[in-house]
Amino acid sequence: MDLRGVSDFTDFFVLATGTSDRMLNSLVENAQEKGKNDGMADPYIEGLPLSGWMVMDYGSVVVHLFSPEKRVYYQLEELWKTGKILLRLK
Repeated sequence: MDLRGVSDFTDFFVLATGTSDRMLNSLVENAQEKGKNDGMADPYIEGLPLSGWMVMDYGSVVVHLFSPEKRVYYQLEELWKTGKILLRLK
């Protein structure tokens, strides 16, 4: 989601859903690996898979990893609807 001009703390959100604690852990590990390969610094990570919502803060990109229930509950796409969705995969 492109938030440039909408948010003053980041440029992009990446939103993803993991259907289990193991999948959320794998998503975090994969994002960290890809970030390192692209020369990005380690992100600040908040939350645990058990909580259903993990945040990886890279500065200009913030990655939100949700359980299905937490994604529906928080509805970040609706909250930040003035941002532009760049890609949606289902």
